[in-house]
Amino acid sequence: MYVGRFVVVGPGIGAYRVSSRSFPNRHVTAREDALTVGPTPDAPETDNPYIAYNCVRTAGDTDGLAVVGNGSHVDPVAEKLDLGYPPRDALVTALFALDYEKDDYDTPRIAGVVDDDEAYIGTVRSDALHVKRVTEPTLVATYEKNDPEPYPLAADTADAAAREVYDADFEHTVCAAAAEVNGAAVETAYYNG
Repeated sequence: MYVGRFVVVGPGIGAYRVSSRSFPNRHVTAREDALTVGPTPDAPETDNPYIAYNCVRTAGDTDGLAVVGNGSHVDPVAEKLDLGYPPRDALVTALFALDYEKDDYDTPRIAGVVDDDEAYIGTVRSDALHVKRVTEPTLVATYEKNDPEPYPLAADTADAAAREVYDADFEHTVCAAAAEVNGAAVETAYYNG
């Protein structure tokens, strides 16, 4: 099954995977406070604004928080968290402001916020905005599974989560990234295959 890009979040752990039929030549790289999806050196040139973005950002001055998502909305979610917004409000504000992607598929924006003891997941589609608190690993994808649903994520570290979602049984795997939150500490990892 092809579900496109997807996010899985639960208390203490969050992961994101790029699955793509149109732009498979992408990978994750690490920056100071973010993991970034972008084209590989051999990728064909494109003017598509949706293929490069921060997919994992750390946030929170005293409490560790992580944001995972499929586009440019990850940055404003993290910025709102840094300003003291509660996770639900940060997700709602950013998803509402940026709306779904205005591409040929009306691709939903998906995102999650992870704290060490709670998580929130959200999506904005052409027909709905949905944000909810989750107490167990929960998945939302851009296609086919664009309503949050429970997901059997076994990983409890960023490394293991990135690899687990990379290996998930969905088509057209490209790369994956993850974050683990433990108190004020946030660990990130990625897997490019």
